[in-house]
Amino acid sequence: MLNRIRKSIEPILNKVASVLVLTNISPTGFSIISLFFAVLSGLAYSGVLGGWVIGGILILISGFFDIIDGTVARLTKSVSLYGSFIDSNFDRISEVIIYGGILLSKIGDPLVIFSTLSLSLMVSYARAKGESLNIKLSGIGIGERAERLIILAITSIIGYPYFGIIIILILTTVTYIQRMVFTLTELRK
Repeated sequence: MLNRIRKSIEPILNKVASVLVLTNISPTGFSIISLFFAVLSGLAYSGVLGGWVIGGILILISGFFDIIDGTVARLTKSVSLYGSFIDSNFDRISEVIIYGGILLSKIGDPLVIFSTLSLSLMVSYARAKGESLNIKLSGIGIGERAERLIILAITSIIGYPYFGIIIILILTTVTYIQRMVFTLTELRK
């Protein structure tokens, strides 16, 4: 869903990225910065560094740098499979660390949190596997990574992170089913 909005905010992202290009930080450097803030977010959720509100704010900062890395790569004409691979892997590591921190915080049923993380990873895996079979899955499903992180960030900032996790569990379940059905339908053609 947010990928559709991204086109409309692309000019703003390009302006911000054009300023950040002046720092001479590579797109991979911005991916590392994004991962760093995700680690801080996981630590915040675990209670080591602040708590849920800080965790939610750090997710938003991590997400900003996750968007910027690709924009910087496009502006500097340095888009590469190497960078794409790193970015994708760092995204998964970020999710595991954030949900690991949430598990350590004991804010809700560990099985629900584990299931949410598992389905988040399966949504990403379904896309990766589908695309390896030449089936484009970007935009398929109501709960892509950006939506999931924004929901978790906002519900954490307002003090209801477990409510956000339950919403994400529902969205990831629906999204995973949507991607499975779409992929299987395309493969039968």
